[in-house]
Amino acid sequence: MGSDAMLIDLVASGTYTLIRDHRLTAEPAEHAEISNEPETSASSASSAVVLIQRRQATRRAIVAVALVVLSAGKAWAQFDVAGSWAPLGTEDVQNDSVPVDYLGLALTEEARSRALSYDESQKSMIERQCAGWGAAYMVLGPFGLRMTSQTDPVTNKVVSITIGAWEDWNEMVIWMDGRPRPSEHALHTQAGFTIGRWEGGALAARTTHVKAGFIRKTGVPLTDQATIDWRFFRHGDVLTVLMVATDPVYLVEPEIISKGFRLSRTPLDYRAECVTGYEGREPGDSVPHYEPDQNPFADEFVKLYHLPREAVLGYPETLYPEYRKKIKDTYVPPPTCTESCGQAGNFVLRR
Repeated sequence: MGSDAMLIDLVASGTYTLIRDHRLTAEPAEHAEISNEPETSASSASSAVVLIQRRQATRRAIVAVALVVLSAGKAWAQFDVAGSWAPLGTEDVQNDSVPVDYLGLALTEEARSRALSYDESQKSMIERQCAGWGAAYMVLGPFGLRMTSQTDPVTNKVVSITIGAWEDWNEMVIWMDGRPRPSEHALHTQAGFTIGRWEGGALAARTTHVKAGFIRKTGVPLTDQATIDWRFFRHGDVLTVLMVATDPVYLVEPEIISKGFRLSRTPLDYRAECVTGYEGREPGDSVPHYEPDQNPFADEFVKLYHLPREAVLGYPETLYPEYRKKIKDTYVPPPTCTESCGQAGNFVLRR
């Protein structure tokens, strides 16, 4: 039984009584008032009935007050999300520094084949330059979050929370008013359709109706059947966003990513108009791609870090602790960095 249910059970049974400062304190049963005056059986029975009715009314009042107190406690767990949140510079969860890096993913065979066929030159095509990225890019991208809340002018209740758009990412609206999800046949968009609620001190949300896209910028695909669950936790000026993406077609196991943001005193605004331009490919040209078994970058990350090929290519077994035991006798770490350590891209150069 949860603590809330236990408290209600206790006050309903008369174990607690309410005192003037609205705290609940124990009252042993023997403290009940007992009259020493002689009573007739009729008056005794009448008094007993009155006493029972009073106690029942008192218990009902106590239960009502307890529910109000508990509801208020749950409301206190909510926090203000409005403001500009800058990404923490100590985290890098993009995993897009080399063309083939599927570490930490559990891909199906079809997903792996599609990922290996992806050529980043596709973004040079005019019709794809402003396509933008899907909902998962909120934590995979390099930008911060610009969050606002919208309230009902009559009830003052929060109707929605909006995370502002970037130049290559559509805004996300988290509906908090309990509206139902649209039909599965409704329009699917880059941002999807998101419903949120407060849950145990966190803002919980679920995104559906996403357009087919990518779970990583390196071409790892995500279908329009994917579902993304979110948790937003606030600790002072730090906001932690947890993403759990599931896809019945391309992911054997969920993709889980967390990213931290810090409240910025300077308002953030990443909105910018996307303007297409010539980047070497004419409209109507074929889509750049590789044959999955002929991707020239398939072994680049493998050689740089002496990693097993199945780990780099996102085979499911490589996610589990048992896999470390399997390779511990054969894995040889790469040489230690000796020059320009910590600079962007140096993890690739290994100088």
